Amino acid sequence: MEKFYLELPSIERENDVIEYIEEFYKYDSQIHGTGSLDRELKKGKTYEEWLDNNIKLHDEKYASEKGLVPAFTYFLIREDDNKIVGMIDLRLGLNEYLRNYGGHIGYSIRPTERRKGYNKINLYLILKEAKRNNLDKVLITCADYNDGSRKTILSFDGIFEKNTFDESDNETMELYWIDVNEVLNKYRDIYEKYISISKVK
Repeated sequence: MEKFYLELPSIERENDVIEYIEEFYKYDSQIHGTGSLDRELKKGKTYEEWLDNNIKLHDEKYASEKGLVPAFTYFLIREDDNKIVGMIDLRLGLNEYLRNYGGHIGYSIRPTERRKGYNKINLYLILKEAKRNNLDKVLITCADYNDGSRKTILSFDGIFEKNTFDESDNETMELYWIDVNEVLNKYRDIYEKYISISKVK
């Protein structure tokens, strides 16, 4: 059985994550949950510069000075081949934009690894991190045309709140809330078997 774990970004993973980003371009696929890595690279920033800022965003004071909220970005690693198969963001608070469009969590699975149930494992793992950070409920959003993301959210009992229109991306977003403790308890037996015990904090 395949095992997975979340890993914080590091300089050692630079080539792996650049390859991850490039795969989305190859398949002309939208990308989310990268801690804005794809956007920063397009601006000409280096991975090292992104990594430095990403680590600093763990700190509430630094994030606040930037007009942001504390946030963590993780790689979803498949233990068998040490491959990045997904990425996911966890934001520890909500500013006005996140409350209406972005939510606490953003995620992606690389195009060649989709339709294998990996994003459910990705989401389950980040809910464990949310619990460690004392988040009782999390807001997750998806574009109204993104059936795959919606199915993932609903598979964890996401409760629909409302639609909003994000003018910056010209997209209608669906907002859902997930009860962290309730979901972790309910689906533990299904997903814990996929978690790499050796990598659990």
